[in-house]
Amino acid sequence: MTMGVRRRLAIAVTSFGALAAGAIVLAPLAGSTSIDLRRAFDPGIPFADNVDAQIFFVARLPRTLAGAIVGAALASAGVVFQGLLRNPLATPFTLGVSAGAALGAMLAITFGWSFAAFGLPAVPLASFVGSIGAVAIVYSLARARHAGLSTNVLLLAGVTMNAFFSALILFVQYFGDLAEVYRTLRWLMGDLDVSSYEPFATALPLLLISFVVFAWLARPLNLLSLGPESAANRGIDVARAQRAAFLSGSLATGAAVSIAGPIGFIGIIIPHLVRLMVGSDHRVVLPASALFGAAFLIACDVLARTLLSPIELPVGVITALIGGPFFLWLLVRKG
Repeated sequence: MTMGVRRRLAIAVTSFGALAAGAIVLAPLAGSTSIDLRRAFDPGIPFADNVDAQIFFVARLPRTLAGAIVGAALASAGVVFQGLLRNPLATPFTLGVSAGAALGAMLAITFGWSFAAFGLPAVPLASFVGSIGAVAIVYSLARARHAGLSTNVLLLAGVTMNAFFSALILFVQYFGDLAEVYRTLRWLMGDLDVSSYEPFATALPLLLISFVVFAWLARPLNLLSLGPESAANRGIDVARAQRAAFLSGSLATGAAVSIAGPIGFIGIIIPHLVRLMVGSDHRVVLPASALFGAAFLIACDVLARTLLSPIELPVGVITALIGGPFFLWLLVRKG
C-alpha cells in the first residue's frame, strides 16, 4: 500500500468513523419523548423505576446499534457484489439472499413457529436459514467447472431465485390471517424495532468473519474490476477471490436481514456516494462504506421515529424514498 493510499485511508476512516460515532451517541437522544441522561445513568435509581434508563437502554440504544451493524454490513456487501459482478447497479439483494431470508421469515410468521436457538427466536432464525438456502442454490448453479464462478450465471440465477422466492412469499401469505399478513408486510418493509441485545450476539460472529474476508478482498476486487483474465495475469487466484466475495457478501447480507428485515437501497446508495468522495480504490472504499453506511442507516431510523411522531415508520420506507430517486438518477447517469 503506497503512502498516498495510506493517507486517503486514514482520512476516510477518521472522517467517516467520527460521523458514525456521532450518530451512535446522538441517535438515542432523539425521539418523541425527551429523556434526562443524568437520570438515565444514575446508579442510585432502580432500573425498574427509572423510565429514562428504560427508554435509553431498551427502546433506543439497541435499535441504534442495530442500525450501525446492519448499515455497515449492507453497505460493505454492496461494494463487494458490485466489484464481483463488475456491475455498478448490483446490490446485496441482487443474488436472491434477501428473498430467501424473507421466505424463511414468512414461513415462521404464518405458521406460528415458536422454537429458538443460539439466542435467536423463530423469525430471525428462519430468516437466516432461508438466506443460507438461497446462497447454496445460487452458488451451485453458478459454480464453474474449471475456474471460479460464472458471474453471468450468478447474476441470472440470483434474479431468477428472487422472482421464484417472491412468488412463494405471496403463496405463503395467502394462507395467513389478517394479523399475520400485516406482520409479514411490516417485516418486509425493514424495521429496526430491536429491544434487546441478543440478536447482536448471534449475528456479530458471522459479521466479523465477513469483515475479515472483506479486508482481504480489497486488493483482489481492485484487480477483478479489470476482468478475470487481467486479475489472473497479476497473480490473483480468481476462483478463490470470487468464491470469497460471494460467500462473505451473502453471509453479511443474511446476518443483517435476520436482524432488521430486508432494508433496501443501502447497498447501492452508500458505495456510490463514497466513491464520489474517496475514489474507487476498494482498500479505501470498503472501510469508508461500512462507517458511512452505519451513520446513514442510523440517521434514516431517527427520521423514521420522528418524522410523523408519535407514529413510527419502518426504516425501509425512508431508505426507499431516498434510494428510489437515487437509483433512477444512477440509471440515467450510467446510461
